[in-house]
Amino acid sequence: MRTLLIVNPNATSTTPATRDLLAHALESRTQLTVAHTQHRGHAAELAQWASTNEMDLIVVHGGDGTVNETINGFLPLPQVDDGQAWLPRLGVIPGGSANVFARALGISPDPVTATNQLIDLLTLDRDRKIGLGIADDRWFTFSAGVGLDADVCEAIDASRANGRAATPAHYVRTTVRQFFRAKRKEPHVRIEVPGHEPVDGVHYAFVTNASPWTYLNATPVHTNPGTTFETGLGVFAVRSMAVLPTLLLARQLLAVDGNPKSRKLFREDDVPSVRIVATEPIGLQIDGDFIGKRNMVDFTAVPNVLDVVAPRPS
Repeated sequence: MRTLLIVNPNATSTTPATRDLLAHALESRTQLTVAHTQHRGHAAELAQWASTNEMDLIVVHGGDGTVNETINGFLPLPQVDDGQAWLPRLGVIPGGSANVFARALGISPDPVTATNQLIDLLTLDRDRKIGLGIADDRWFTFSAGVGLDADVCEAIDASRANGRAATPAHYVRTTVRQFFRAKRKEPHVRIEVPGHEPVDGVHYAFVTNASPWTYLNATPVHTNPGTTFETGLGVFAVRSMAVLPTLLLARQLLAVDGNPKSRKLFREDDVPSVRIVATEPIGLQIDGDFIGKRNMVDFTAVPNVLDVVAPRPS
């Protein structure tokens, strides 16, 4: 088996010791090539090279952004897929600050334990076929969002560029600050889902491909508990920024058996596509990275498109 190990040395929890352990474990079972990312977009370039050279497995040791880049580097979009592309399997060893994709797949957040999981699954030749989402022309693995969530990601990206760590506490403080900024604005987003009347007056919305798709420290946050990697997309659109309804909704999101409901919430857990339209440009985040501002975004579910080395759902 020919394997490419992509390491993001700048990811939050990536260490030389873990990298060496992972490389040693893979070298004992595969023909290994190790590559370190050197700039934004490099993981996509490396993944494309691995696919072109028909490597069997790509293992990513980094955060969610590196995983997203990797997938977008080797997995063709349905509209451009000629059926001839070589598609490697994907393995993930957490190395970022959140590692949502790995955790949603049942991969341990501890990189040493995750390495042992990966080796065991490779020995058993056990893969999992999952669906992904597309936001316009880009794959996403677990979530995309417009409005508040994107504003938080933009602020976090800016602070990280200035050398500040993206800790859970930093995320919470940034979310609270951005919430009160957004609270003063009039809603200007419309949600369009096949089979439903358009939903107007939306302040912010999440489109998800898994549940949970984010965490508060070790606590999972469930916006769409019926959404999984084996279903369509989840839509969670909020039409109120009032403080009390927001707190009540947050309490439901953090509950162990959370099933969020509110008069000011539009929620569907298994839809094939979503269109979000804004009367003025609104921020978009994909898998935790701020992408920019858009007036319209089309989201599409693509089932059974990626082979990952991960535990199968019970």
